[in-house]
Amino acid sequence: MADVDYLQSIIRLYSDFPKKGVGFLDIFPIFRDPIAFETLITHFVHHITSQTIPKSLHKKVDVVVGLDARGFLIGPIIALRLGAAFVPVRKKGKLPGECVSATYEKEYGSDTFEMQSDAIKPGQSVIVVDDLIATGGSAKAAGELVQKQGGVTLEYLFIIEIMFLNGYQCLDAPTYSIIQHLE
Repeated sequence: MADVDYLQSIIRLYSDFPKKGVGFLDIFPIFRDPIAFETLITHFVHHITSQTIPKSLHKKVDVVVGLDARGFLIGPIIALRLGAAFVPVRKKGKLPGECVSATYEKEYGSDTFEMQSDAIKPGQSVIVVDDLIATGGSAKAAGELVQKQGGVTLEYLFIIEIMFLNGYQCLDAPTYSIIQHLE
């Protein structure tokens, strides 16, 4: 697909960042280019409307959940295009009111995500979005938050998937990534 090649050509790889031995894939050049940003959003919306929604029970997406923080950059726009609500998943202590929480493992310990406890109604169809899936821990935690509120995750969407880490295997719904990074 031409749009995938186009987006992949804009993403930058920084070796040894944030630490030696790590290759950091920088998506921010996409956001600095209005055509690339529109291509990204349009690609996701086309995938959701042509692949995800037709396979879903209710034939719609009620809620788009975006993970802290890069999921906040694409989630609200996708939600707006779909006529769905946007719900943020934040790190512990960043949301007001009553929250549900889920803990996940990171490279150097654990972290906790939260979602406001009235953000998703039982039975609502949900899509979870983030910039990248590596081990899948943060996306899994977001899925647990959706499940705790009675929502149904239709799919997890990512700009980039680090293929060799097989992060999709720990998730409770299908995944879709625009760019599959092999290294």
